[in-house]
Amino acid sequence: MPPSDQKFTRCPGCQTVFRVTAEQLALRNGQVRCGHCRTVFDGQARLISLAAPVAADVEADHDDLGRGPPTVTLRDSRALEAAPAVVAPAQREPEFAAEPPGMEEATPTDAKESPPISAHVPPAASDDADSSADAPPIDVAAAARRARLRHFLYVAAIPLLVVAFAAQALLHFRDAVAARWPGSRPVLARICDVTGCMIRPPRDIAGLSIDASDLQADPAHKGLLILTATVRNRAALPLAYPMLELTLTDASDHVVVRRALAPTEYAAGTADLAGGIPANTEVLVKMFIDASATTQAGYRLYLFYP
Repeated sequence: MPPSDQKFTRCPGCQTVFRVTAEQLALRNGQVRCGHCRTVFDGQARLISLAAPVAADVEADHDDLGRGPPTVTLRDSRALEAAPAVVAPAQREPEFAAEPPGMEEATPTDAKESPPISAHVPPAASDDADSSADAPPIDVAAAARRARLRHFLYVAAIPLLVVAFAAQALLHFRDAVAARWPGSRPVLARICDVTGCMIRPPRDIAGLSIDASDLQADPAHKGLLILTATVRNRAALPLAYPMLELTLTDASDHVVVRRALAPTEYAAGTADLAGGIPANTEVLVKMFIDASATTQAGYRLYLFYP
């Protein structure tokens, strides 16, 4: 049986029973608000007893709601109490603690209604201001100097990158640049002295052609063949001397022997091999071929770069 000093009141709207104290009822002259259905009622006038009714009373009074249920399981209200809201002490209103099913919260009539409050309450604006005040100050001038320095480095890096790209392209196409603009050859030669590269005439097999060629037996020396040819440079700039490929064939045009001839073998002793074949000029080729160990009926002559 509940202790004699405890009091219970029932909401007339939803019939929910609340455990109250005399101090709570005296706060607003007994006027309270149901925490379940929000009905405002006189808690003092709706007091009930949870004591078990005697048989005579049951026969005399058929209104069980007036006396309350015969048994109610009571628990400590603090076990179900929600976390309190963070408010100033002067603004707090006393509230009835939440009870197990059947026992709900009642609040005074002029208490402010507010939505349920989460257990995690965000910090007040003043706390944010205090935390920001504790943060180390930002040196605006130093940040501006760093930004200007980065901008200067970016601006200075652009022309350096352009120069590096141009130097790389110049080295890659150094042969064509030196042939087309001879005045740049000394500068390129000094660069190659540092980097270890070489300047050679450009290689463009499409700019070369064999205008005429002939292969005849030497009447004075049995087994020797005399090869003559004219190699023409049709380009507008000097081109490197090509390799010549001589192929001897039999009567069925099958290959008997094939030989690649380097410029040092077919060019005359006065030829400038390093400077290449001058533009719009031709080179006369004449050389002796020892074919005493073969029998041939024809030949083919080609130009190529290795």
